[in-house]
Amino acid sequence: MQWEIFMKLNFFKSSNVAWAAITAVVVASGTVALPASAQVAMKSFTESEKANARLVKTLDIPAFFALPRSARGPVPDKIPTSDILVDYVHPGGGGLGLRVVETTRAGMAERLGKSGLFQTGDLILSFWPDWGGAGPYPNVQMGISHVGIAYLKDGKLNNLDNPLNAEYNSPSDLRSSNYSQVPFMHVVRPRNLTETQRANLLAWITRFNTDARTIYPNRLSFNSDYSAPKFRAGKPVEFVKTLALAGLGQPGPKIDMYCSEFAWSLLSLRNCDPTKSAAQFNGRGIPGCVRDPMEPMTATGDYMSTKGRRSHIGLADGPLAVIDAMGLQGEARQKAIDSVFVVSRPEGLEKMSSGHRETARLMGPKFAALAVYYKGVNGTATEKQQAAAVSSAFAKEVAQNYSPSSFLINTLLPPNNPNRTMDYIATIVVK
Repeated sequence: MQWEIFMKLNFFKSSNVAWAAITAVVVASGTVALPASAQVAMKSFTESEKANARLVKTLDIPAFFALPRSARGPVPDKIPTSDILVDYVHPGGGGLGLRVVETTRAGMAERLGKSGLFQTGDLILSFWPDWGGAGPYPNVQMGISHVGIAYLKDGKLNNLDNPLNAEYNSPSDLRSSNYSQVPFMHVVRPRNLTETQRANLLAWITRFNTDARTIYPNRLSFNSDYSAPKFRAGKPVEFVKTLALAGLGQPGPKIDMYCSEFAWSLLSLRNCDPTKSAAQFNGRGIPGCVRDPMEPMTATGDYMSTKGRRSHIGLADGPLAVIDAMGLQGEARQKAIDSVFVVSRPEGLEKMSSGHRETARLMGPKFAALAVYYKGVNGTATEKQQAAAVSSAFAKEVAQNYSPSSFLINTLLPPNNPNRTMDYIATIVVK
């Protein structure tokens, strides 16, 4: 019956009757749901030589800023969108690439929100290809400067970020002054989120949005020191409880968090219904519904040296894991490793914020020492000893952390590794 109605509507479409008006009335009345293909093109991520050549120039990224296919999570086979979907292949080979959504700013949040590609709870990582070649620090960070959490509302893809201020969240549909300057965004998805968990996250997000002016900066402020996380191994995550109290409007201490710490903490509340579990946050201890979304990373993990079934990857392991996935050997592998530690595009530093530039200056010499670790972790017995010494030294200086890049680095673990809790979904390229 529905298809017969649709066929009759097609008759009117071919006549002089206003098709758009008829469609609006029929859809609004709920009489028939038009096939998606009748409203917008159904597309898939496909390889295209022409599109790839264009993206090679647009992105202009080193190989270690791309990702192996194993990092990808599942997406719909057919996606209703007028944006361009490309299965981008990096020219460096090794099976590296990205799922690219080429879009324009006008109407971007609506198109992305209605595509079915993105979900509440996804992480939006600000990605700067210009960081590639700017030095060891920006290279090891894989060009990622910031992270916000995504949510769907009113058919739009929206963002919630710390700082909870107008620069990042007003408006909250990726059009704030911060996001208007971000040309590329990776989207990473926590694995196996249920509809209940997404509903809980949306409820928390709504509270932080609604009360942003009350919460920020009185209860929650911004911590610009990414090397000072609140997490301490073996200690209760009191800071997650403190954040929840702020979101609930309940008395509690003030706390400061950087962007990725806020996202990590908010995801830790995915099992907590803010209405039903509010009383639990009044008591002593941490409510049982609080569960971390990803174990904070040490500076370097044991995955690169052992490839064990339950091994961990580290904050500094990203580019090395990508190079490893390329299967390079001998001189080719060493050349790729050297490219992580050589400043080939110093002008890239000018594309970094003042805070990141200062961090790059301070951390540059320390990150340069990672070259010994990168070279020796799979080398001779002597090289492995040297790599272990560097790794041990970093562990003493770098606390377990959840930097903006850590969510993407987690996707570089094998899909069957239980410590893999994140999947790469796509990269948004704003034209």
